[in-house]
Amino acid sequence: MSAPATFRLPTLRAGARGRILSGMRPTGRLHLGNWVGALKNWVELQDAWENFHMVADWHALTTATDRTEEIQSNTYEMVLDWLAAGIDPKKSPMFVQSHVKEHAELHLLFSMLVTKARLERNPTLKDQVRDLGMEDATISYGHLGYACLQAADILLYRANAVPVGEDQVPHIEITREIARRFNHLYAAEDPVFPEPEPLLTAFPRLRGLDGGRMSKSVGNTILLADTPEEIFAKVRTAYTDPTKIRKNDPGHPEGCVVWEYHRLFNPGGYQTVAELCRAGQLGCVDDKKHLTQIMVDALAPIRARREELAREPDYVWDVLREGAVRARAEAVATMERVRAAMHLVDPKGGGN
Repeated sequence: MSAPATFRLPTLRAGARGRILSGMRPTGRLHLGNWVGALKNWVELQDAWENFHMVADWHALTTATDRTEEIQSNTYEMVLDWLAAGIDPKKSPMFVQSHVKEHAELHLLFSMLVTKARLERNPTLKDQVRDLGMEDATISYGHLGYACLQAADILLYRANAVPVGEDQVPHIEITREIARRFNHLYAAEDPVFPEPEPLLTAFPRLRGLDGGRMSKSVGNTILLADTPEEIFAKVRTAYTDPTKIRKNDPGHPEGCVVWEYHRLFNPGGYQTVAELCRAGQLGCVDDKKHLTQIMVDALAPIRARREELAREPDYVWDVLREGAVRARAEAVATMERVRAAMHLVDPKGGGN
């Protein structure tokens, strides 16, 4: 369906199996950018890695504090897409962040290890604040500490790899710094946390139909659940080379969104498409029709699986409840090590 993913893999001990923690904020149905930037990685890695996947509902509060009524339905739609895309809950537990309270405890402890200035330098936060048109005075304490909570999410499961889009790499660097500082201060002889590596695909970021950043709020996305008719209507609006007005005009595919999508969905034919475009032998209208059919065929299994799963609405919630049990067992074990390393245990066995 696409070019092979390319990963920078962490170095593991001989015989050791890597562990992944990754998650998404519950924003409802997923678009191609979500799939390319993270979900496709999850599916490809789950056979060789021990995976945990989290619905980051607390993270959603950083920008949707006044829309909490949307979280439940958005969670359902998003996890339905996870399952439809091929995540196997038996291999990869899926759970809701707020259902494992140890995330909050570790976040509190980590917040003592990172400075306000370091969080303010986070380029991912700066980009988000700019994109949302926010002022410094309107950034909440929780929003500023987003990367610290994310570090707790990852390290609570002692993950050594995180599949992310390229825009999240700065968050992973903060996670590595926090892990390094914790181990230095409290566990130099027997480190508690690994320093996780980001895993990026060959397509870490996919542009929206208009050539800008893909976002549902902008309306420039194609959803995994879109029907063939919806895909056709959307691809018809996709940005192409503005200098190619007529079919026989030589085109410049490098800046064309349609050709970018060909690279993803048509790995065996995108170079031919580029050659025909440059030679003035392929018009944009015909090219979009060709691309639409390729995309419809590629996404058909996901759409069919989604429709099948949707007939059993309780299944998604059962998957999340079972996943929370499995996640909580790991979280409890990690926090026992954390408290012991920090000397926060009751010598007589009470409390925690």
